Parts: sequence; C-alpha cells; structure tokens
Amino acid sequence: MAWTVTLEEAQQLDAVDPLAFARERFRLPEDTIYLDGNSLGALPKAAPGALAQTAERQWGEDLIASWNKHAWIDWPTRIAATLAPIVGAKPNELLIADSTSVCLFKLLAAAVRARPGRKTIVSQQANFPTDLYVAQGICDMLRLELKAVRAREVLDAIDGETAVATLSHVDYRSAAIYDMAAVNEAAHAAGALTVWDLSHSAGAVELDLDGSGCDLAVGCGYKYLNGGPGAPAFIYVAEGLHNELTNPLQGWMGHAEPFAFVDDYRPAEAINRFLTGTPSILAMAALAAGIDTFDGISMAAVQAKSCKLSQLFVDEVEARCGSEVRLASPPDPGRRGSHVVFAHPESYAVMQALIARGVIGDFRAPDLMRFGFTPLYTRYADVVRAAEILTGILESREWDEPRFRTRAKVT
Repeated sequence: MAWTVTLEEAQQLDAVDPLAFARERFRLPEDTIYLDGNSLGALPKAAPGALAQTAERQWGEDLIASWNKHAWIDWPTRIAATLAPIVGAKPNELLIADSTSVCLFKLLAAAVRARPGRKTIVSQQANFPTDLYVAQGICDMLRLELKAVRAREVLDAIDGETAVATLSHVDYRSAAIYDMAAVNEAAHAAGALTVWDLSHSAGAVELDLDGSGCDLAVGCGYKYLNGGPGAPAFIYVAEGLHNELTNPLQGWMGHAEPFAFVDDYRPAEAINRFLTGTPSILAMAALAAGIDTFDGISMAAVQAKSCKLSQLFVDEVEARCGSEVRLASPPDPGRRGSHVVFAHPESYAVMQALIARGVIGDFRAPDLMRFGFTPLYTRYADVVRAAEILTGILESREWDEPRFRTRAKVT
C-alpha cells in the first residue's frame, strides 16, 4: 500500500483549517460523514428559526400585511443580491425564482428570441438530463435543432447558426469544469449568447460571471447553497441584456405594474421582468439562511479547501484500493468541481454499503459513485475516515449482500 494520511494527521489539518469555524453554522448528525452536499446541502442551524419566524410571526400574526410590512414582495431581488459575491456578479443581475428547469426554459427561450434567424442550440452530450430535455423541448416548439456534441467539440460546434450555447459549468457526473471565459468568447465571436447551469458550481468553486463575459445563467438553491430540499433556483442576466431580452413565461409578477391589474402585459424593467408568479416565501426564508452560511467567507478560500479535500480523497482511495476502483473525474483538482467520482462495476451496492456504515454519497448510472466535499462543513478527518471505510467494504466484499442491491427510487 502506498503512503496514506493517518486520522491523526487529518485532524491536525482540521485544527489549522481557516474555514473550520463554518461547520458550526450547520446541524450535522453525529457518527455520519456527509459527502452528498453536491445533491442536498446540510441544514443550516439558522434555517429552522428563520422558517418559524416567517411562518409563525410574519404569516401567523401579520398575515397578508407581511407583503409590505416584511417586504416579502422584494425578497426575490433582496435575497438574490446576497448571492453576488458568491457568483461574481452585480446584485442587480440576480433573481430568485422558480426551479432550475423553469429558469433554464425562461433564459434559453429568451436567448433564442433575441437571435432571430439562427437555427441551433449547442450543448454537450451527457449534460444534466433536465438541461437537455428543456433545450429539446424548446427546439421542438420553435423548430430549431439541438446540436449536442462531445465536450471537446463544443467550441468548434459554435458557429453562425448558433443562437445560444448552454452548458453545465461543472459536469454533474465527472465534476469536470468548463473554461467559461473561452466558451463565452467563442459564442460572442459567432454572435451567439451563452446560458450556464451553475448548479454544481455556485457555493463550491470561485465564479466570476461578470469578468468572464457570461450572458445568462441559472443555478440550484439546494446543493452547495444549503437552501433546503426543493429550494428555489436563481437567475443571472448580465446588466447589458436586461432590457433586450423578454421573459417567455409572462406572469403578473413580471409586469411593470403588477397591482395595476391591467389586461395587457408590459414587462418590468431590468431583472424583475424574469419573475412570473408569486414568490414562494417559506422556501425563500430557508434559502436566505443557506446563503447566510457564507457570511465573511471568500469563494477563493472555499475553492482552495475544495481542491485540498477532493485531492486528499483521491490520493487516499487510490493508495488504499486503487485496483478496485477507477477515477472518473479529472485528476487535476484545479479542473474539477467539489465532488469526485469513482467507478466500480457494483457502484450502487458499494454506495449502499457505505451509507449503512454512515458515509453518505450517491450513485449515478451506470457505475459511478459520487462523493461531494462541501468546504464549509467537510473535515479532512471525514475524508480520511471515508476512504478507510470504503477500503474495508471493498476488501471484505461487504457490498455483496441482497439488501444493498435493491434499487430505491432516489439514487
């Protein structure tokens, strides 16, 4: 066996970790190593109180007056503004609204309409399924072509027929990171727009949406942003496009005067035109608590710890059981997001055995085990212990039991 890090050495790393204090902002079960924040972030300690305050005091006591008294009506932009330093954007370029899929539909359709006469949407094969489904639906509806190519072919696929290129910044399977600036530059040179899915990026890696020339983006609120299951998504629209694009899902909250109650639609100015229906206030209260877990923390520090955590896990697993598994993520930590993927012929059963032992990751078909490292609460000792447990499961074939082979609805 190659040299490995002991649990004591990992604990020494935790003792000098500049982000160690952030773990105290979360409620985490004892005797559980949670490596699935890339699917659902842990519960912020402040979230239950925020939900209770919103439900019991605001809704319960102030009732409908809360739309004004507690400024519920402004929460989609006010909470979104707190995302600005996390994603490298101006506060007025962000909006909390709907789900990731709905937000993606809005931005893709808006981008296509802003480039009339162009016939294709460029994306990547094996992109996150909802991204491809939404893009295909828009193509079917508007008689366009979805040109989904391999990752290394994306830049060459963008041409004068491209209306919009849409990609996931961090690949949900491999964790490979796209060069956002290079894609944006290629799209702009061809006269096209870009729409980025930041679901596996926001809150985990350092982003510079404005500096990279990003046009449009969506992101998930319940992964690294810790907003709770089904948390609302967010929209980014570069300031220069605010009044050029139109929202294809026109609803009353996106109207210039929603309480004028007129028959004809007139879009609101700037980012508010991408609102559609009434904001989900309770969900937003939880999301605000999740975003607050980043208070006083730079994304450069988050990404630096992310790289160290993920590389430690890769080194430990390959040293301990490299012949049993195959790394399915980029080997360079600077070129992957904050999760690591290993392949094994029995990945589902192995992951179920890990979960039974208190190490929670997830499985992605056909044979991938994903392990997420959330820098705000994952410890170096968690990483080493998870590698030890994985090694024991593989060596003993503990996974080879019928109970670990039964597929659940959610994997």
